[in-house]
Amino acid sequence: MHHAKLTLDPAFKVAPVSRRTFGTFVEHLGRCVYTGIYEPGHPSADDDGFRGDVLDLTRELGVSTVRYPGGNFVSGYRWEDGIGPRENRPRRLDLAWHSTEPNEVGVDEFVRWCRKAGVEPMMAINLGTRGIEAALDMLEYCNHPSGTALSDLRVANGSKEPHGIRMWCLGNEMDGPWQTGHKTAREYGRLAAETARAMRMVDSSLELVACGSSSSSMPTFGTWEAEVLEETYDLVDFISCHAYYEEKNGDLGSFLACSTNMEYFIRSVVATADHVGARLKSRKRIDISFDEWNIWYLSRFQNAEPPADWPVAPRLLEDHYHLADAVAFGGLLITLLRNSDRVTAASLAQLVNVIAPIMTEPGGRAWRQTTFHPFAQASRLAAGDVLRVEPVSPTYETAEYGEVPLVHAVATHSEEGTTLFAVNRSTDGPLSLELDARALGGARIVEATTLTHPDVYARNTAEDPDRVAPRPNTDVEHDPARVLLPPVSWNVIRLA
Repeated sequence: MHHAKLTLDPAFKVAPVSRRTFGTFVEHLGRCVYTGIYEPGHPSADDDGFRGDVLDLTRELGVSTVRYPGGNFVSGYRWEDGIGPRENRPRRLDLAWHSTEPNEVGVDEFVRWCRKAGVEPMMAINLGTRGIEAALDMLEYCNHPSGTALSDLRVANGSKEPHGIRMWCLGNEMDGPWQTGHKTAREYGRLAAETARAMRMVDSSLELVACGSSSSSMPTFGTWEAEVLEETYDLVDFISCHAYYEEKNGDLGSFLACSTNMEYFIRSVVATADHVGARLKSRKRIDISFDEWNIWYLSRFQNAEPPADWPVAPRLLEDHYHLADAVAFGGLLITLLRNSDRVTAASLAQLVNVIAPIMTEPGGRAWRQTTFHPFAQASRLAAGDVLRVEPVSPTYETAEYGEVPLVHAVATHSEEGTTLFAVNRSTDGPLSLELDARALGGARIVEATTLTHPDVYARNTAEDPDRVAPRPNTDVEHDPARVLLPPVSWNVIRLA
């Protein structure tokens, strides 16, 4: 039996919980849009063609923002293709995912879907094949009330009120050679700066995100952020981070500790941004938008043969997640929360079907993947202030990250109570976790749940959608407060 201990104290405040931490991502990729959020012929579809079952699950997931329309897709996207009567919209080749884009869903439909889902839209603009003029046109179309050619066109297309989009991404992964319109840091930085400056001439209150590195393993990582921010520092509010993780070569121990890399990524970007700010003698602080993160078995995609034709909404990147994926995923979510002083926005990539917590079948049912549950629980229960907790925990050796603790955790505290989120990375047995809650004034454990399974590779399916789901944890003691965490588990403990 492993033993660990941690202290819960409201004085250990990191930052207020940012609701934008619980954002997701909808890209025109595979079946994320078509037969994902949108399927007019589905039994649950509403008058706009949106799947009601997916809308219900999106609300249950607790999504705050949704980044759209990409992703790699945006670097070749002409936003004008997706407005106006559907029968007049052109079909285009999508070079990013070797697909045909029918443009049945565009910006107006997406914003309408966001309103129904109760989420904030976050828009990405094309700085790959396009630039300043297209960005200004899209901004005018979306946000200007009326009285200009493009705002009146929006009204004529059925959206009388402006969309009011506040957060805009200045391109996507422009550091990547796979990106249509890939640029050097200086090339991108200059274009992003000029685009940001022009957009702020329209509305100075916009929140703008500059592209950071698409991975901390990129050869340009660090220098990319420095050079881009040297051009854009006083014109943007965020620098982005993107990171995906997978179990490699059966190394479960390293995989469960992948949040170690995310922590390194965040610290490095914060240090770089603050260094640039100091050199520029700026009083401004750049935050991080971690607007792509997830478990993604990228190696499977990279080794797959591309389709011979150009299909519409092919099945791409449809990873089916197991328990170990959900526990590693929970560790990533804990890391985002632990860094809430600088990570003030994040987007889980993606929402439906494509490396997603929600899966659907065309014409059939929708169900929750294993990764759905940590996200939904954290979004529902994380409130008030994030508290730093530093478990005194046994460690284990990993091939990829060296020595890491078995327990990874974070807590949040509000007037309603305190919630601890913790993962047990141990693969060889349970762990007894003792909570020092004296600073909470006599608070007791009122609820404990755990996400685990005897088979760490157990998955949910359409036929068995609740095979892996949170269950009550009855191995709880109150004096002292102690909870038994099963091996390879995500755990939520509430005190009041």
